[in-house]
Amino acid sequence: MRTVQAGDVVRVHYTGKLTSGELFDSSEGLEPLEFTVGAGQMIRGFDAAMPGMTKGEKKTINILPADAYGEREDDAMIPFPKENVPADMVLEVGMTLTLSNQAGQPFPVVVAELRDDVVILDANHMLAGKELVFDIELVEIV
Repeated sequence: MRTVQAGDVVRVHYTGKLTSGELFDSSEGLEPLEFTVGAGQMIRGFDAAMPGMTKGEKKTINILPADAYGEREDDAMIPFPKENVPADMVLEVGMTLTLSNQAGQPFPVVVAELRDDVVILDANHMLAGKELVFDIELVEIV
């Protein structure tokens, strides 16, 4: 039976959870996810789990932060002057906002803290610093 190799296009169903069991993503009820193994389209740990799998095979993998979304970085905490916030915008801790970088590309941030003169925005990926657990089913090698 053919096994997955780097460069293969595969289709998988998956469920992503934290080690606490909290679900953060799933393809359940959707079309299988399609990607090229080893092309950098997926987080490193997910990609690394694919070679050697056969059609119909299921497995559960744990991915450490270094092979997922990295560790949380203090440099990704952005102090944003409150004077630059529109007067009609009501901010709350935990609220997700979208900013643009210097190239105009959007990126999400979360309001982490409200201070008198600044808002502290967290630009870390929401899964940074977390160990992830994926249940994977190889549906097809395209």
